[in-house]
Amino acid sequence: MITATIVDDEPYCCETLVTLLERYCPEVKILDICYSGADVLQSFKEKKPDILFLDIEMPHMNGFELLVKLPEINFELIFTTSYDQYAIKAIRFSALDYLLKPIDREELQKAVQKAVSRMKHPLPQQIEILLQKLNHPTIPVNKIAIPTMEGLQMIFVESVISCNADSNYTILFLKNKQKITASRSLKEIEEMLEDYSFARVHHSWLVNLNEVEKYIKGEGGYLLMSDGTTIDVSRSRKEILIKRLQPNKQ
Repeated sequence: MITATIVDDEPYCCETLVTLLERYCPEVKILDICYSGADVLQSFKEKKPDILFLDIEMPHMNGFELLVKLPEINFELIFTTSYDQYAIKAIRFSALDYLLKPIDREELQKAVQKAVSRMKHPLPQQIEILLQKLNHPTIPVNKIAIPTMEGLQMIFVESVISCNADSNYTILFLKNKQKITASRSLKEIEEMLEDYSFARVHHSWLVNLNEVEKYIKGEGGYLLMSDGTTIDVSRSRKEILIKRLQPNKQ
């Protein structure tokens, strides 16, 4: 049995999530329902859930502020939120899960399944990355958490040479001939890396501009990367790429 605590200042949202869990995730047992960050701090003195469903937007103490106050984080996190682009970007960067309200049944089941699989491979650095990204949004974080079939892998952003779409997965080509298959789409990886020197040059390719050795002209042209690979550039992305490669040219 997997235990969970629900945190949300809106009773209706708590009731809805309880109903969804009872109906579609019967393996999850609700330990407690908390309506504020203060309630959680009190609850955690006695009850230690496997999963915390945490609302972000709460008065007095939001979900992120609560995480800082907890003495330790030895549980899985699933955020629940209305659309907040800034918060969601930080959550994606740390490879944590979030559910948009109103919560979808299938998305809830997927999030619970992923949380259960991660319990075998705990990685507290995710929270560190999340809080660092939230507290210092203008300072690039040099490491990102990449979700894989085995769990999560921490990698340095600068080690990524290119990323290739593979259906709903993405293959990351790293320095030293390493490869990682991420269980995220290329669009999601692109969003994680948008604050860095990465460019989408093709519907199937994202490249680290610092690892481009040469651009060869053509209808769209192609790139020669530092690892010796060549990557086609689509015609629609050619002009934007050339501007990125020559930022000081008017």
